[in-house]
This record gives sequence, structure tokens and C-alpha cells, in this order.
Amino acid sequence: MALLDDPGLFGRQWAARYDDPGNPDPGPAVEFLAALADGGPVLELAIGTGRVALPLAARGIPVEGVEASAEMVDVLRAKPGGADLPVVIADMADVPAGGTYPLVYLVFNTLFNLTTPGRQEDCLRNVARVLPPGGRFVVEAFVPDGAKFDQEEREVQVRDVTEESVTVRMHRYDRAAQTFVRQTITFTDGGVKLEPFGMRYQWPEQIDTMAAAAGLVLEDRFATWQRDPFTSDSTDHISVYRKPS
Repeated sequence: MALLDDPGLFGRQWAARYDDPGNPDPGPAVEFLAALADGGPVLELAIGTGRVALPLAARGIPVEGVEASAEMVDVLRAKPGGADLPVVIADMADVPAGGTYPLVYLVFNTLFNLTTPGRQEDCLRNVARVLPPGGRFVVEAFVPDGAKFDQEEREVQVRDVTEESVTVRMHRYDRAAQTFVRQTITFTDGGVKLEPFGMRYQWPEQIDTMAAAAGLVLEDRFATWQRDPFTSDSTDHISVYRKPS
């Protein structure tokens, strides 16, 4: 197995810093998802540190999760209410959950973290398995932008400079495979630390095709959690797929 195919890699590297300032405000996502929860229970794939799941559960909606990283779950468990959420530590593509859920969701581009060919398709098929007729699967993801890819390949991003260390970030894209590798590199007088990360990105229409093959239909698509219209200029999308009745 290639390093980037390890589903727990991201969490092992980033769990301790995942809740640092910089990630999006979960409030709009929670509002959107609560409106579709139908009383629950709902299932979050890649629940992480619970930044969306915990405020959703605070509304009285039963939330369960799947997460590949025990380190992420440890952070979740340390938060108020975190010990109460049922979480299975496993590869989210397998959707190892019993019963059915009127809502399954996957946010913050995490579908693209499944880099092994075929695993995104596995994920959608397994989501369809746990949805009842009329149940919904919500996916948040970026819209690929070739110009942005070109820029990221050309530049070295300086992330941090102190008297003790320098941290930079670089990208390499494979357009044919629709993948990229990102390296975050920290230099200190004690050595070099590498933190690799990769994605297999898809255009919205490609996700639609995978969903259709799993028996799901596109019900709605928005540019933001606030339900702004999705257009050809949108940089992100919130897509709602439904299992037909």
C-alpha cells in the first residue's frame, strides 16, 4: 500500500493541530444538515474532531461517525459531549455502520482523501446501502481549478518562519490521474520533517456519475452551505444525493 493510501495518515499527522484557527466555521453546515436530518440518526464519514458532529448533536440529533484516525477520535472524546458519540474507527469507504440513516454526510473535501482507485466508488455504494428510500447523502467538495493547480506547482508556500524552524509547502499534480501530492516540510537544526498529503479530486459531474452508479440521484447543488446558487464560477459545491423511494 502506498503511503497516501493509508486512511489514518492524515489524522496521525494533523489531529493535534486540526482545530487551530483557519478551518471554516461549522455553523452554516450544521444549519444545513439539521434541516435534512429528519430526526436522525445521522452518520458522518470522517467525523474527525467533531467540529460539525458535536454542534449537530447539541441540537438533539443523534449523530454517529466513522473515522480512520484514532488520534482524531481522541481529540473528539476530550471535548464536551464527545464521549457520547458512537464512532467506529475504520476506513470511511467501507461505511462500517449497522442500521439505516436518513442522512449521511461527508464534508470539507474529504471524499477526495480516498486516493486508491475505486475507493470513492466503494464509498458511494456503501452509503447507498445504509440509506433508506428517500434518504440523503450530502457531499461538500471543491471544484477543481487547473489555473490554481498551475500556480500551486510553481510556488513554494512559506507557512512559518521562526528562529528555530522554517516550514514550507509544495504541490505536484498528475492531471491524467486527477491526483496531487502535497508536502509540508519543516526544517530545524535537528533535521527535516515531512508531512505528505494527497487527494484524488473529481469534478461535480464525475461525482454525479459515481452516485448514479450507486443508485443515488442528484437532488440539489449549492455553492455554499447558505444555499447560494451553484454556477460555472463556483469554487465549491454542496451536493445533495437522494436514494429514490
